[in-house]
Amino acid sequence: MLITEKILHQIMPQATQKNIDLFIDPLNAAMEEFQINTPLRIAAFLAQIAHESGSLKYTEEISSGSDYEYRKDLGNLKSQALTIAHAHGSTTGRWFKGKGLIQLTGFDNFLACSKALGIDCLNKPFLLSQPEGASRSAAWFFSNHGLNELADECKFNRCTKIINGGYNGKTERDAFYAKAKEVLSC
Repeated sequence: MLITEKILHQIMPQATQKNIDLFIDPLNAAMEEFQINTPLRIAAFLAQIAHESGSLKYTEEISSGSDYEYRKDLGNLKSQALTIAHAHGSTTGRWFKGKGLIQLTGFDNFLACSKALGIDCLNKPFLLSQPEGASRSAAWFFSNHGLNELADECKFNRCTKIINGGYNGKTERDAFYAKAKEVLSC
């Protein structure tokens, strides 16, 4: 076990005990699976998911996803994306809106995640909203995008840019990161 309930609560004091109980085992398993296994990596990862998920409160983006409808850069205009979304009575932006503890967004990310994790999150995106899928997809994204290595070098702002595309929530992310580094003594 990499982290305990106590550590998680110290880093995310707003997280409910119920959510900590739901996520502690899946988070530990996902961090082990994707080598988020040093204090610096764990601190950066937990700080990012703390912000992205509202301290484990949200595993699905609150907005409708309509802002992603015409995002070619997310793969939401590809014929396969359109076919899947329409088959489920949806549009691509809404079907492939942010899910998981890092708010994985867009057809291309869902496709890559589906292949990497061996789950059908293309047709069943709700799988990324469940504790195991939410934790594994976040850890996969973190590892797959080189964030373990950036965390090793304390390049937290670069991690934020890769996850968010910008620096939204920078003050809160930085506060979570500082707290996580303190709690994990790194």
